[in-house]
This record gives sequence, structure tokens and C-alpha cells, in this order.
Amino acid sequence: MQYTQLGNLKVSRIGLGCMGMSWLYPKPELNDADSIKVIHRAIELGVTHFDTAEIYGPYLNEVLVGKALKGKRDQVVIATKMGNMTGHGSERTRGLDSSPANIRYAVEESLKRLDTDYIDLYYQHRVDPQVPMEDVIGTMAELIGEGKIRHIGLSEAGITNIRKAHAVHPITALQSEYSLWTRDGDDGTLDLLTELGIGFVPYSPLSRAMLTGKIRDRDGFAPGDFRAANPRFVEGAFETNLERFGEIDSIATEVGCTPAQLAIAWVLAKGADWSPIPGTTRIDHLEEDLGALDVVLSAEVMARLDAVTQPEGDHHGPGAGLDRG
Repeated sequence: MQYTQLGNLKVSRIGLGCMGMSWLYPKPELNDADSIKVIHRAIELGVTHFDTAEIYGPYLNEVLVGKALKGKRDQVVIATKMGNMTGHGSERTRGLDSSPANIRYAVEESLKRLDTDYIDLYYQHRVDPQVPMEDVIGTMAELIGEGKIRHIGLSEAGITNIRKAHAVHPITALQSEYSLWTRDGDDGTLDLLTELGIGFVPYSPLSRAMLTGKIRDRDGFAPGDFRAANPRFVEGAFETNLERFGEIDSIATEVGCTPAQLAIAWVLAKGADWSPIPGTTRIDHLEEDLGALDVVLSAEVMARLDAVTQPEGDHHGPGAGLDRG
């Protein structure tokens, strides 16, 4: 394993996005015991960076991650998120809410579910236009002082809000979707991260499995899989994107790796302080993804991949929508 720094937080060069173990990608055969085996194998292979959120399930994923990491807490970095749910107890539901009171409620509940005394990296999951960024980060900075969290992150935040946040307290990482087919950060956001010394955590580096080459038709989605209705995967767009994937597949063959490894290697080559978090529920796919660390891409191959056409359809998932402020 290789390691990098998100701000002053050391993490494995590739992390593990745990969302799909509990949410959005239902698989009848999947169970928590198998997911825990994947997480344990990741730790054996040197992965230290595990990503979850209260809304994943909701709650189920944090509970799962907490079970999997019990007794291994000093070996790992736990990242979770708040701000996409509102209300208390059984009345809690989906909705933007980064009010100081909700942040404090959310962090206490996440600590219980994760069965830990502190959260290494705590993200605002989505910018809340109703709450000044200064109030959000001020509250999170208080949580650092209280020992409940150790680092602050933002997810899908735009340039103006990143600057506002960082002026209140150093931001450790920005998490946003980024892949061969999703490059919103190229609007100047990634340059700003470099300027401010903020690390980057690209989620969905495999474009929700489209860049693995393992999705060849639309019939394989289980009932409830949100991709079945996602514009990128709907009839017409899916076939076009599958055709566009052919160029990536060809380059992977030339390089001598799988398409998934190529896609992750391209992301890794983009930034030394980037820690992508591909998700998987299978040990063989985990091992394949980590194999991207051994893939070296020439400048010529990088240029060809940079020129790959982005796909048809909106790439964002539920609750997404970049904040351009």
C-alpha cells in the first residue's frame, strides 16, 4: 500500500467507499458478514481510509462500519458525513440541515453507531444554503476542541464556500465525484485545493461501475438499484456510453491492466494528495481495484485518457448537485 496526506491526515492512497454495502445498490445475496470480510481484507492489504455517512441506509452503513472496525480502531481512519438529514429520533428524515443544533445531534448519533469516541474526518455532506458556512465550520471546530472529531471535510462544495470554510478553520479534504467521465472539479476547484493545501477524495472513480466493464446491459440491476433510473444508465444513453467505454477498454488492454485499474490509476496520477474511494462488496473486486497502485501510465496514455469523451446523462446520484457558490 502507498499512503498520502489529506491536509495533515495520513490515509491510504486508495480508500474504501462503504456506501454500496448498505444503500442504493441492493443485492439479494449480500449480507453484513460478507461486507465485514471485505473491510477486514482491505485492512490486511493496507487500506486505512473507510468512508460512510449517516444517510447511507439511513444509519445501516455506519452501524456496519462500526462492527467491522471494532478492535481495529487504531489502524484506521473513519470518515463520515452529516447535513443530509434533519429532525430527531423516529422523526428524522432526509433533508438539508447544517444548523449547529443538527450538527451536534448528528455527530453524537454517528459516534454511537460507529462505536467510537471520535471521528477522524467529519464532512458536511452537502452545502446548506440556509446556514452560513462560517456557522457550520465554527460548530465543527468546536467539536474538534471537544475531541469528538479530528478533521473537517466538505463534500460537493464550490469555490466560494471552500474559501469561506477554510478561513474559519483549515479544511482537510473535499469529497466530490471525479472520474474519467466526471470532471466537475476542473472548473478551478481542484486548483483551489492545491492552493489551500486541501486534499481531495474522489468518489465514484469507476463511474458507478460503468468504467469496470462489468455492466454490459441494463437487465442486471436488482429491484431498487437507483442506477436503473439514473440518466447515465437509461435506455439510449446507456448504449451510447457503453460504446464510448470501448476506447477505455482498448487502452487498458494496451497498458496490460483491467479497465477498472486504468480508471483508478488515471485518478491517482492526477494528484499526489488524492485518495479515491471506490466501493465494492466483493474481495476479488477490492483486490483488483488496489492493483491500480501498480499501474504506471505514460504521458501519452494520460493525454489519450484526458481526451476521452464524457458520457451522456447526469452523473450525480441522489442528493447530489454541486454547490457552485
